[in-house]
Amino acid sequence: MSVDYRKEELPLIKNLADAPDKECYVPGHRTCAGCGPALTYRLVAKAAGKNTIFLGPTGCMYVANTSYGCGPWAVPWIHAQITNGGAVAAGIEAAYKARIRKGKTDAKFPNIIVMAGDGGAVDIGLQAISAAFYRGHDILVVCYDNESYANTGIQLSPMTPYGAWTSFSPAGPVIPEGKKLFPKDGPALYAYAHPLLKYVASASIAYPVDLMNKVRKGLNQDGPAYVHIHAICPKGWVFPCNKIIEVGKLAIQTGMYALYEIEDGVKTITHAPKKLKPVGEYMKLQGRFAHLQPEHIAKMQQFVNAKIKTIGIEATVPPVG
Repeated sequence: MSVDYRKEELPLIKNLADAPDKECYVPGHRTCAGCGPALTYRLVAKAAGKNTIFLGPTGCMYVANTSYGCGPWAVPWIHAQITNGGAVAAGIEAAYKARIRKGKTDAKFPNIIVMAGDGGAVDIGLQAISAAFYRGHDILVVCYDNESYANTGIQLSPMTPYGAWTSFSPAGPVIPEGKKLFPKDGPALYAYAHPLLKYVASASIAYPVDLMNKVRKGLNQDGPAYVHIHAICPKGWVFPCNKIIEVGKLAIQTGMYALYEIEDGVKTITHAPKKLKPVGEYMKLQGRFAHLQPEHIAKMQQFVNAKIKTIGIEATVPPVG
């Protein structure tokens, strides 16, 4: 017997005025002022709609959203360990399909979304997510990337940029630049190693319509999808909370972060400045880079110039040094 597990097709959003009015992530959380991950959650939930189950591995959005009496979700939400978000999501998906197949529910197959920080998505939690993608489970994994383990005191993560201060990479006379390593490429970790992964994209809270449409494209796939979202963190990055959108846009304008999508193996650049600004313009707004010397900034510029070329963005890049 053939069983139809298809979800409702979500139309793309033309502009902010065309975005859904219904909020599925509502007031009642305890995030920091200007929290980028909270805005990420709101935009993802708005794009996904009511027929959604959120799964939150341990991280900022678990701790800040689940204190007693504080529950900002207007849709079902479940907690998972930071290591097993992919496994729990796969179990929810398999259980729904079994109940539908056996005629034990007339509910529509839901959107199943893992909302993981960079630790839960591309570091500690990578194994379970990779396994779910490999098996082809119909889930969307969203990484809200605030470039640190912020929940436990702004600790270094694989997504922390080179040169950034964290509590685990303090700058000093022995290691003057702070973090010595360059970050992982989160989307590439999944995009080129999982044959059944239908859709991979990068997004930013500074470009909300692009973000919501990439979430909807991911949810519209008949199979797994991954969206990596630059979720600016004023507390961890040390800048005024009213500057999150300015900082987010500068990340794109300098090439520190890039916006693209990969659908059925075809990459499309979704926002590409023709001429990149120097990375120093982005870094000087953030206290986490305040200790850097010109040679460190030049090293970051060299890395960004090479990364932009690898991604496939054709832009005039600033000179190194």
